[in-house]
Amino acid sequence: MHSKMDLGTIAYDEVEHINETNQRLVQELNTGAHTQTEIRQLVSQITNERIDETTEIRLPFHTDFGRNLHIGESVFINANAMFTDLGGIYIGDHVLIGPNVTIASVNHRMVPADRRNLDLASVHIHNNAWLGANVTVTPGVSIGENAVVAAGAVVTRDVPDNMVVAGVPARMVKKIDEKGV
Repeated sequence: MHSKMDLGTIAYDEVEHINETNQRLVQELNTGAHTQTEIRQLVSQITNERIDETTEIRLPFHTDFGRNLHIGESVFINANAMFTDLGGIYIGDHVLIGPNVTIASVNHRMVPADRRNLDLASVHIHNNAWLGANVTVTPGVSIGENAVVAAGAVVTRDVPDNMVVAGVPARMVKKIDEKGV
């Protein structure tokens, strides 16, 4: 999904209202000691969706909006993950997200007079994908089922199922066979 959101509109104001509430919840989440159950409960409040008991989230956890972040079952999210989710981030089941990963579904416009306005493009991380440490995923990208994104990669294009990508920008390195080789 690709869409636009302009500063000073009703939609933008609604986002800011939700953001005020969610940023307090994110601060509460990241400034105390919490059990996994408590973490899932707080993240459920932030996303307005139930986080499955099979999902594990390490703190700190960051999101700039929260309501457009969708997390599947048996997901592992390591510390310092950042989700810029206003455009929508969809994380499938059994996904592994390494430390310091950034997933962005929002971009600003190039024209200086329009720079504060937003372009939104959803990101899809399909089942059983693995994003290594310090990966950046840019707006509009889809990462295929069983795909692996090597540590430090910057993903600017779709990653096919069963493919390993690496580098800046990420390039296909090899296909994963049934044995994982």
